[in-house]
Amino acid sequence: MNATLSLASILAEQAKRRPDRVALIEGEQRITFAELWEQARGQAAALIELGVRPGDRVALMCPNTAEFPRAYYAILAAGAVVVPVHLLLTAREAAHVLRDSGAGLLVCHSLFAQVGASAAAIAGIAQVDPNSLSGEPIPAFISRAPDDPAVVFYTSGTTGKPKGAELSHLNLVMNATVNAFDANDVRPEHVTLGALPLFHVFGQTVSMNSTWRAGAALVLQPRFDAAEAIRLMVAEDVDTFHGVPTMYIGLIAAAARAETLPSLRLCVSGGAALPGAVLEAFEATFGARILEGYGLSETSPSAAVNQPDFGSRAGTVGHPVWGVDVEIADPEAQRHISLLPTGALGEVVVRGHNVFNGYVGNPEATAEAVVDGWFRTGDLGVKDDDGFVRIVDRTKDLIIRGGFNVYPSEVESALLRHPGIAQVAVIGLPDPTYGEEICAVVVPTDSASADAATAENIIEYGREHLAKHKYPRRVEFLTELPLGPSHKVLKRELRLRYAVAPADS
Repeated sequence: MNATLSLASILAEQAKRRPDRVALIEGEQRITFAELWEQARGQAAALIELGVRPGDRVALMCPNTAEFPRAYYAILAAGAVVVPVHLLLTAREAAHVLRDSGAGLLVCHSLFAQVGASAAAIAGIAQVDPNSLSGEPIPAFISRAPDDPAVVFYTSGTTGKPKGAELSHLNLVMNATVNAFDANDVRPEHVTLGALPLFHVFGQTVSMNSTWRAGAALVLQPRFDAAEAIRLMVAEDVDTFHGVPTMYIGLIAAAARAETLPSLRLCVSGGAALPGAVLEAFEATFGARILEGYGLSETSPSAAVNQPDFGSRAGTVGHPVWGVDVEIADPEAQRHISLLPTGALGEVVVRGHNVFNGYVGNPEATAEAVVDGWFRTGDLGVKDDDGFVRIVDRTKDLIIRGGFNVYPSEVESALLRHPGIAQVAVIGLPDPTYGEEICAVVVPTDSASADAATAENIIEYGREHLAKHKYPRRVEFLTELPLGPSHKVLKRELRLRYAVAPADS
């Protein structure tokens, strides 16, 4: 007898176990687990009527509104594969996702109907509004094999066209489970703010699926705004927040203008390195500890996180999650994995139930990424004697100045302690003498005086607090840093913008 499994079981089980408990809050809407599952099964029936069959790819283009989880679980209930589409893509970029994934249908929210229609036309597929999907609910979800694909996430494409990372039902069910019950202690009475975009793996697995795996409630924020997030968390008694560092920076700034702050129990940060200054300021302001974690689309995403069983350590991403190994390997050994001793700097590699099936239609890229059963992350890290993992930086963000390695995250952490800096992104720019020069792109604080936030002052501050080869020789100012759909800083855009030397140099 072949084993079966479905990611849809996360919602289906709660509909049986806690039918009357509120699962989803969006604006004035209060939807119970039983209601949401019935709605998803009704949409699944409509999808089947449209010709969707088990294993088919169905793209989903939707913001953080009730339409997303309803359609998401409908696609899964029909036995199909969800292909989330980033909402900031152009029509042509979205069309690449549709064609590359083999999607036969696009479920598109009305707010994105114009881009969706153009993308669907280019890809030659049909488009449907999620609110038009209705039918007599199917009696139960169509189950799949554990290794069958459940969701295909498209990577950011910083080194070329985005690749589709195919995650299985087992990948995502296990990741939601260990996030809810091992990495954290999520209980039905808890309430999570869903501010991370649900089309991204962090928001989808850690915020939505893990919350519902534990039977807790999810409050959706359609688009993140720090002041509104604070108001919403207070109004809905939210005690759990998941975010990336830029979101925590926004919350710290907004807290100064807020009448009341939420009582937060659990805060998790991922997506990029969390500077120590941000962690300290947030804890001082909100009285809540941030637990930093680490993961990628290809690892479902959670690979490591600071967690109760091991304690937490600032500046690290904690220990591997249950059933997963995270080690440090020799980055020069391409055809095999050669693990390095404790304390050595090398490439972070991951193996376990969270590692993806592979890249859609790209066996060569899959073979390069998964070697000897280990997924090569492309990130540089260190593992200490107590088993805590520290991510040093992305390999592609590494700056080599005059033959010396400089890790932007280390420079950013130091500069963020400058009283005039609210946000900073450190990048390497071409330099005829040193190969690369260090540039700090700074967003000043609202209260920064003109004297405190000058390029000269910041360079001098860096000289005092960083090694000679690490401090920035160039400083640029912006009112805001460019952010991607998941609120991560788009350093590639900054590198392109500032690649030309300043006019007065």
